[in-house]
Amino acid sequence: MPFIYVYTQIIGRPPAEADPQRYFQVTAPSVYQMIVTLERAGFIHRPPGTARSVRVVVDPGQLPPLRPTAEQLVRLSGQRY
Repeated sequence: MPFIYVYTQIIGRPPAEADPQRYFQVTAPSVYQMIVTLERAGFIHRPPGTARSVRVVVDPGQLPPLRPTAEQLVRLSGQRY
């Protein structure tokens, strides 16, 4: 959840499912399951049929800090060296 919040704050729009997949280096089904689990638990909301619409519905002050590594930041930005 911190990833979704921080990504939205930095990029200005919610992440696509490919963004956390690249950041955490996991499979697409893993990301989908994470999103479904967070939504069922009431931590996020995403209107059906709308891309990049996920939003965090808990107080941002309650989220643990996201401390990315330099490698994760590069994956998040999509840059390749």
